[in-house]
Amino acid sequence: MNIRILGAHNSETQASRCISLLIDDSLVIDAGGLTSALSMADQKKIKAILLTHQHYDHIRDVPAIALNLNLQGGSIDIYSTPEVRAAIETHLLNGVVYPRFQELPRGKPTVSFNPIAPGTRERIDGHEILAMQVKHRDTTLGYLVSDAAGKSMFYTADTGPGLQDCWEYMSPQLLIIDVTVPNTYEEFALTTGHLTPRLLNSELVRFREDKGYLPRIVVIHMDPTLESEIREEVAAVAESLETPITIAHEGMEINI
Repeated sequence: MNIRILGAHNSETQASRCISLLIDDSLVIDAGGLTSALSMADQKKIKAILLTHQHYDHIRDVPAIALNLNLQGGSIDIYSTPEVRAAIETHLLNGVVYPRFQELPRGKPTVSFNPIAPGTRERIDGHEILAMQVKHRDTTLGYLVSDAAGKSMFYTADTGPGLQDCWEYMSPQLLIIDVTVPNTYEEFALTTGHLTPRLLNSELVRFREDKGYLPRIVVIHMDPTLESEIREEVAAVAESLETPITIAHEGMEINI
């Protein structure tokens, strides 16, 4: 399984893009920094997008890829909760901000919405997908993605502490996990449903207690203005747990 980090941050700067992961060239999780990272030829290879929740940094490029594919005669499946679909149809693909590509062209729309719910398993583009509810606002889904070779990765999406409910359903080789802010912002993290390095440490300790090992760990969704502090504190967590922890960056490729 090949994972490309198209966007690794929670906001956009000259050096950072919003969240988006590309798996095996054709399956995307979240669409915050999708179209600016890919050529048109690569965009046309995408078969499906899994959305975790409706926050802007995760859905921003849905209209952009819909427009691009529409002009090229392509189409795409989008999997989300009903709440995420409603947010996109109300605020983005609403016929005012962008055309309603879920209805156009008539008879063969560019965008097809598909419902997905916590605890459900789907077979999507040759991958087995398990959607798990995580600790963020509203219904936010993390995704366990497995391939035919038995390789699997779990992307937590935006989440606060309390992931132990997910661990019993998986034994991934790769864990891509939210750490948005440094330890000094812990109250903010707990209020908004995110992790700090200190909170990450607690989640990883619990994972190792429950599963008997730690997978490869990649931290994502950093605030770019606070990344230097996050890096230092994540390095301390890695040293404490005696395990490597990698900070995601745009353009990173991971093979498992």
